[in-house]
Amino acid sequence: MADTPTLKKSLGLTGVTVNAMALIAPGAFLWITYQIQASNNGGDTDMWTGIVAALIVAFLTAISFSEMARRYPEAGAGGSYYFAEKAFLDKENSAHHRFARLAKFLTGWAAHLFYWVYPGVMVAMMAVLVTYICSQFGLNLPILVQIGIALVFSILVGFIAVRGISGSTNVAIAINVIQLVSLIGFSILAIMFRVQNPLHATQWAHASTGSIVFPHNLSAMLFQSTIAILILVGFESSTSLAGEAINPKRDIPRGVVLSLIIQGLFAYLFEYFAANYAVSEKLTFTNPDGSVLTGMAAAAASGAPIGDLTRLIGDSMLGGNGFALMIVIAATVGLAVLGTTLAAMNTAVRISFAMAQDDEMPSLLGALHDKHATPHMGVWMLVAVSAIIGSVGVLSVTALTGVTLASNIGTFILYALICIFTFVTFVGRSEFHSIKHAVVPFLGLLGNIALLVGIVVIGLTTPGVSQDATTMALWITGGWGIISVAYLVWNSKRSGKHIIPPVRVANKV
Repeated sequence: MADTPTLKKSLGLTGVTVNAMALIAPGAFLWITYQIQASNNGGDTDMWTGIVAALIVAFLTAISFSEMARRYPEAGAGGSYYFAEKAFLDKENSAHHRFARLAKFLTGWAAHLFYWVYPGVMVAMMAVLVTYICSQFGLNLPILVQIGIALVFSILVGFIAVRGISGSTNVAIAINVIQLVSLIGFSILAIMFRVQNPLHATQWAHASTGSIVFPHNLSAMLFQSTIAILILVGFESSTSLAGEAINPKRDIPRGVVLSLIIQGLFAYLFEYFAANYAVSEKLTFTNPDGSVLTGMAAAAASGAPIGDLTRLIGDSMLGGNGFALMIVIAATVGLAVLGTTLAAMNTAVRISFAMAQDDEMPSLLGALHDKHATPHMGVWMLVAVSAIIGSVGVLSVTALTGVTLASNIGTFILYALICIFTFVTFVGRSEFHSIKHAVVPFLGLLGNIALLVGIVVIGLTTPGVSQDATTMALWITGGWGIISVAYLVWNSKRSGKHIIPPVRVANKV
């Protein structure tokens, strides 16, 4: 009888790090989320400061993830899901054990809201990118064609994901290098564009560098950070690769922090500063009714404001070759979106695989491919989900923002839970460190809760795109919550397992 396929250990520190980096996509989100950020509360004033706030919360959370990964290198594909269980089962007092299953459920629910919606957001953004590129050649793609692009792209990513993590790693390395070089090159040109042509415009979006880097409005900064978290999430995806890491105890914690340093500090703070620095009334967008928008208003209306800005800068700095520069950068962004979607799918199906192995999700999601040893059934189910979400996302910027915020709600809940579980895991142990295991998780918890509240309260009280998108995100979150609770109750009755067992049977969880 043939051996049962298992996950293959093939990843070193580089492989672990670049797979996490691919999910964050160094630079690509400058192109694909700038419109969302510009069109929402604080987009004209606190976009950069919102990223800083999100980055601080992300680092606090990353330290918690890395500590959990160091404590539990045997987590395999489970990552955060495994951490949630062990935080309670490893307690000497058996009374704590009874909360292990509930902790797993909450973590798995949040992880799926995050990871299974995220690839669909990327699929929608690829369709928007292709639509924009085609429009530059005079081809205006109807909605049905854009939906078709979302479907085809989902299937393409699925084929790559089924072949295994090693092939995905090679793709991620190439994509990371290409997009970092291209978009940092753009950022340098953007800064030079303003420095060398201070009189080129009469109304810069930001009158000075201080206007970019200092906050203007607390609520605007917080809401911007709830969107900006999308460009930073992914550092924690390393923890779901422990089953395929050669030395998980050493490399998973390092990969978590390294990926965030490279992406957040090195790439995005620089790139977003440069883009905001270069926006002026020369950036324009013509509405269907013939009216013309300028500056940040044009960025909020355009399907690809960075593409428009690239063309403007290229024409000014490179002898009228802005169109060629824009096409080249758009192509590298397309590659980056491919890598991001692939990394997101790889992470999502591995969390589902771990839960299925634990009989907390349908067994179909725990099936491994005979040849490639990948959770192939989960991949194809996620392909279908991503195609649907991507199709919704291309309908309008409100729809795209809505599914983005739904994914981000899952992110904040998951991150907050891990901060809690880090304290629960280490308190009372000999290796307990008051800074790493108490202060940092507590601050990370507060930060994630603040961003979660920011999505709901600020979003619902800001008329327009922010309010409509937030309402949509809450419907998605609530719907997934109802489905998850229903499955938990049904599965508990079917298997005879308690959700929170009595103390006397807690050790049987």
